[in-house]
Amino acid sequence: MPNPKRRHSQARTNKRRAHDALKRAVLSECPNCHEQKLPHRVCPYCGYYKGREVIEVAEE
Repeated sequence: MPNPKRRHSQARTNKRRAHDALKRAVLSECPNCHEQKLPHRVCPYCGYYKGREVIEVAEE
């Protein structure tokens, strides 16, 4: 396999890495308890998904 003949400059390396930053997680509001949750997942606060209780959440 070919190897690079010269090293890449810092500017070129940083340009390539410009898209490597982590994106912020997209959150949606639970229609039952109005807490923030990941979309298409059971709400970890109330245990509801699509209007019905899927898991039981222990209250503290």
